[in-house]
Amino acid sequence: MSVQEQDIRTLVEEVLRRVQGASPAFAAPVETGVLIQPEPPMAAAADGGEDGVFDDVDQAVNAAERAQLRLMEMTLEQRGKIIQAIRETGLRYKEDFSQRTVEETCMGRFDDKVKKFISACTLTPGIEDLTTRAWTGDHGLTIEEAAPYGVIGAVTPSTHPLPTMINNAISVIAAGNSGVFNGHPGAKRVFAYGMQIFNRAIVAAGGPPNLICCMREPTMETGQKIFTHPKIRLLLVTGGPGVVKAAMAVPKKAICAGPGNPPVVVDETADLANAARCVFEGATFDNNILCIGEKEVFCVNSVFDQFKAELLKLPVVELNAQQIEALTRKAFCQKDGVGCAAPVLNRDFVGRNAEVLAAAIGLTVDPKVRLLIGETSADHLFVEEEQMMPFLPLVRCRHVDEAIDCALKAEHGYGHTAIMHSRNVANMSKMARLVNTTIFVKNGSSLAGVGGGGEGYGSYSIASPTGEGITSARTFTRQRRCVLVDYFRII
Repeated sequence: MSVQEQDIRTLVEEVLRRVQGASPAFAAPVETGVLIQPEPPMAAAADGGEDGVFDDVDQAVNAAERAQLRLMEMTLEQRGKIIQAIRETGLRYKEDFSQRTVEETCMGRFDDKVKKFISACTLTPGIEDLTTRAWTGDHGLTIEEAAPYGVIGAVTPSTHPLPTMINNAISVIAAGNSGVFNGHPGAKRVFAYGMQIFNRAIVAAGGPPNLICCMREPTMETGQKIFTHPKIRLLLVTGGPGVVKAAMAVPKKAICAGPGNPPVVVDETADLANAARCVFEGATFDNNILCIGEKEVFCVNSVFDQFKAELLKLPVVELNAQQIEALTRKAFCQKDGVGCAAPVLNRDFVGRNAEVLAAAIGLTVDPKVRLLIGETSADHLFVEEEQMMPFLPLVRCRHVDEAIDCALKAEHGYGHTAIMHSRNVANMSKMARLVNTTIFVKNGSSLAGVGGGGEGYGSYSIASPTGEGITSARTFTRQRRCVLVDYFRII
C-alpha cells in the first residue's frame, strides 16, 4: 500500500504563503476549508493527568505503569481493538491534525501532512508483527515469545509530531508496553491535543487510561527525567543528534532514530526522466523535512545536463551561483546571526515553501514551484548539512566511482538513507555495499523505503545510530524462552 492513497483529496493547492510585512522566511497557513475541531475539555483524573496529559513526570510514569499492567491482563484480541481504534482515530482527524501542525510549527505542506497520517495509520504493523518460535524433539518442547519491556519513554520531533506518535504508539502497544512521551516543545499544543483524543479512543475501545501519555510542557529537563526514571525500562528517541546523544548516555537500552543526510547518485545508465520525477517527489514531500528525503544529488557528468533538463520540466526553478550563495548566507548562520564560518541551520527556513526561500533572496517564483535546484561543489554547505528545505544541490562527477565516493562523504556515516538511479547492477551493488545505510532505494523516491511506492511496512522512527533499523512492534519486545523437558512432543 502506498502513502499516496487514492482516496486522498487534494484539499488545497498551496498551504503556506508569505505574510505581508513579516520576515520573508516566515510562512503562515492559508485557509484550507478544514473544520478545526474544538479543543477537547480537560478531564482531570485522580492520578493528576487530563486524558493522558500530565504536568509531572512521576505522575505520568506511574499512570503509564498502571496502564501497562492492565494491558497485560487483556487478550491479544483486545489489544488489537485498541490499535484499530488508534488507526481509525488518526484517519478521522487527519485533516484537523494536519492543519493544527502547520499552524503551530509553520513547517511543511498540509496535503503532504495528511498523507503522513494515512501512512502512519495504515502502514504501521500491529500485533501481527509479533512471532513465536517453537522447537520440539526428544527432550520436549521449547517456545520463544515476544514479551514487553513495560513503560517506554519516548521523544518525538516537531517535523512530524503526531504521525510519529501514532506510529510509535501502535508499535509500543502491540508489543504490550505503555509509553510516556516528551513531545517537541515546538509542537506541544497539537501533541497534547492529539494525546487527549487518542486516549479517549483507547478507553472507548476498552483499553486502560494513560496507556500513552505526554508532558503538557515538554522541556529538556522533563526529557532527562524521563530518560533516567527508574520505572522506564526502554527509551525510544526520534530526533536530532543532541537528544540522541543524551539518550545513549543513559545506562539503559535506547532505540534511537537520529539524523540523516541522504545522498542520491545518478549514473550514466539511469532512466533520467524517472530519476528526475523520483528525486522531485522525495525532495519536495512536506518541503523536505523527512529525514529520509533526498538532500543532495551526485550525477555523472555525461548525463548531468540531461538530468537537470528533466528536473526543470517539473515545478522546479534553477538558481545561479550568486543566488545559491545568497540563500546559503540566509539558511546558515553563526549563533550570533553573522557569517557562516561555524554554520548553524536557520530554523526559520526549515520546511518552508520554495517561494519563501526564493523571496528571501529577492527572487519571485510562481507559488506552484515546489523545488529550487542549483549546481554546487561537493563540499558546499548545502551538501554537507542536513538542511530540510526545498533546495536541492546538484554536483557534477566525472564518473560513477567519484559520485559514490562523494555520496559516502556527504552521508557522514550516519547509516540512514541513500538513493541510486542506475540500470547497472554492478554499480548498484557497489554503492549498496559501501554506503551501508539502513535504507537504500534504487530507481525510486526515498518514500519507497518506508512503503511509499515500494514494498514493506512504514515507520517514523528509523533507528540507525543504535542499529534496530525500521522499527515495528517486535523492536520493542524482549525474547523470552520457555522450556518443558521431556514432555509435549506429540509425534
